[in-house]
Amino acid sequence: MNSNLTDEDLLHNYRADGDNQWLGYLLLRYTALLFGVAMKYLKNKTQAEDAVQQVFVKVLTHMPNEEMLNFKGWLYILMRNHCLQQLRDKNYHTDDASLEHLSASEPDKEELALRDNTLQQMEEAIELLNEEQRKTIVLFYLKKYSYEQIIAQTGYTFMQVKSFIQNGKRNLKTILLKRAAGRWL
Repeated sequence: MNSNLTDEDLLHNYRADGDNQWLGYLLLRYTALLFGVAMKYLKNKTQAEDAVQQVFVKVLTHMPNEEMLNFKGWLYILMRNHCLQQLRDKNYHTDDASLEHLSASEPDKEELALRDNTLQQMEEAIELLNEEQRKTIVLFYLKKYSYEQIIAQTGYTFMQVKSFIQNGKRNLKTILLKRAAGRWL
């Protein structure tokens, strides 16, 4: 049904009824593009997959209200900027002395609201994973444990840990897309 609709039709439908299902269709249409852009910049499959999921969540939770003439181009720019920010965050090093010269700026309230909303949705989705996936996702992504540390804490094998993390990420994406399409489990 949705494959015959243009991007503009899907955006019109989304704006007409507010149903995130239309955005879900658009995101699925451009998953390969987003992954390609992420690979171009991040050069790491796992990081690229994570970036695609993070951009999906950003679109699903904070789609701009203004009319958009080129969704594909906008999505490309969103992914590119996300990747560049990832690279800046990764490569930015500073010492304590240089921090003293920075003035404290007021946090961007919109950005904080976006992060809070995204974190809340991710927390709810994580709770829907099975125990093994939930445990490994939390340890790996939230507590920054290495595979070896997860193996030591849980007793899972290396292959189990790898599988639980990969399947957990895929299931999180599915849960978030279903929620966006109005089919919260």
